[in-house]
Amino acid sequence: MILLPSSVRVYVATAAANLRKSFEGLSNEVRCVLGDDPLSGHVFLFLNRRGCQVKMLVWTRGGFTIVHKRLERGRFTFPERVRADAVRVEIDAHELAMLLEGLDLSSSPSARRWAPRRKASEIAA
Repeated sequence: MILLPSSVRVYVATAAANLRKSFEGLSNEVRCVLGDDPLSGHVFLFLNRRGCQVKMLVWTRGGFTIVHKRLERGRFTFPERVRADAVRVEIDAHELAMLLEGLDLSSSPSARRWAPRRKASEIAA
């Protein structure tokens, strides 16, 4: 189970990436392709051309962490909003967990969840 703080966002790069890249290569992809800061603490997901491998890059205290998963059979299923016409798409932490478990996101719609109202001072920040 993956536990992410509520301030951490998960971004999926929609274009296929060369997953032979490691820390420096993927952090450069975050900077140049996604236009984001790899040191932000957010999770960045990259997939290969065939959709059977995924790499996650995240900055944790003191360094980068990479998680690489390869499916022996099948392909990862991404939410419908992950399309090639967008550079990156944000997904929820529960969608990330389902994706990594190999569950089909389109066949199991998620229920609306309650969330506390945010204060005006938090929204402005």
